[in-house]
Amino acid sequence: MTRVLVADDQVLIRQAVSDILAGQEDDEVVGQAVDGREAVKLARARRPDVVIMDIRMPNMDGIEATAEICGDPELAGTRVLILTTFEEDEYLVAALRAGASGFIGKGSEPDDIVRAVHAVHAGDTLLSPAATRSLITRYVRVPARAGQGSLPELSGLTEREREVLFLVATGRSNQDIADELVISPHTAKTHVNRVMTKLRVHDRAQLVIIAYESGLLTPGS
Repeated sequence: MTRVLVADDQVLIRQAVSDILAGQEDDEVVGQAVDGREAVKLARARRPDVVIMDIRMPNMDGIEATAEICGDPELAGTRVLILTTFEEDEYLVAALRAGASGFIGKGSEPDDIVRAVHAVHAGDTLLSPAATRSLITRYVRVPARAGQGSLPELSGLTEREREVLFLVATGRSNQDIADELVISPHTAKTHVNRVMTKLRVHDRAQLVIIAYESGLLTPGS
């Protein structure tokens, strides 16, 4: 059973998404929030598996609310799925940086919304690395020089882990990484998980952001 909290200041969207999920045997809507502040409050009270979060909301927007939820150790099991419109691209990198596990459009089909919720609950990032990279190249400011990377956190990575981080950021799947480094897919997955642990992130989208912001990778690489 996937427990879902829906946060959107537009009552029609909030209710429509809730109705879609309420009609699924494997999903339970545990609450609705009209703004980011209420979303954080309800998330702490009801511990949902997934929060479907709008970006533009009064009192506290979806980005700040995402950061509050993803930064709360008591909500380590809660994932945030951003509900967005195409014209909000400039906010999406900020949402991913805040800890969101991906995003889905407000015009998505009901089945797509259900699949998105289940994918995020399963620990997947609902955004391909290539799509994340496209957003990053437009909106993330990076150092002028690429190479070893400059964020202090990267100093704790081994040379192989830096290789893996680079490959994740350029859109490689675990199988692609395994093929390129001549290792098993299981070993590739283990390396990716270790990099996430060391960099204190929970999905591949945030690894892409770190790779760009550290200078390990630059737009056009």
